[in-house]
Amino acid sequence: MLISSVIGCNQQQKEKKDEIIEPTIVKAPDHIISLKQADAIYDNYSQHRVQIIEDYENQKRPTEEKFEASRFVDFDYETLKQYMAYLDQEAAAAGVHKITKLRLYFANYPNEEKFSNGKPVIHKRQNSIFMVPTLEDGGINYGFYIGENGKAELIKDWKANMKDGLGNHINKKENAYAGFAPTFTLNSSLQGSKSLAFNFGQGGPPPKTDF
Repeated sequence: MLISSVIGCNQQQKEKKDEIIEPTIVKAPDHIISLKQADAIYDNYSQHRVQIIEDYENQKRPTEEKFEASRFVDFDYETLKQYMAYLDQEAAAAGVHKITKLRLYFANYPNEEKFSNGKPVIHKRQNSIFMVPTLEDGGINYGFYIGENGKAELIKDWKANMKDGLGNHINKKENAYAGFAPTFTLNSSLQGSKSLAFNFGQGGPPPKTDF
């Protein structure tokens, strides 16, 4: 009887080990577009933007090498996952109730050898993007960063401080912004603060594109 019980238990344990755990099915987001749609809007950019950009660069900022407009920016997949995890970590520590969006800004690299932080400019004059996380306040999404006090602060307030003069500290009215503590002592230099803006992907002109 005892032997039968042991055999029965072992069999049940083996069956549990042999069970296949089905992966969770993720529903496709509503924002997925077809390849035909992707190709169409890619061609729209080719027809209505590329020549304008190249004419401007070759005429207004000419160099020995003919300028060719960039057509894409890509980021390492694992780095993007690390960035998302980092955002969640920093936002939670800063008291942000919810990251509402990732906002992508269009940008343009300088025609210089290095950025102000000393990093080399790989794609001079090329268009690029950078992204910032947003939070909601009064029904509007605002980009944010982590202030010196460890709390979330709005990028628009930092920008306003920059316009008011470098080095000036502006004590903003302490309104209760949704999702984080209302402490707004800004420092235009961002010393002691954390930017959450993400950039430095890999870009390139044709023929390296998929379309």
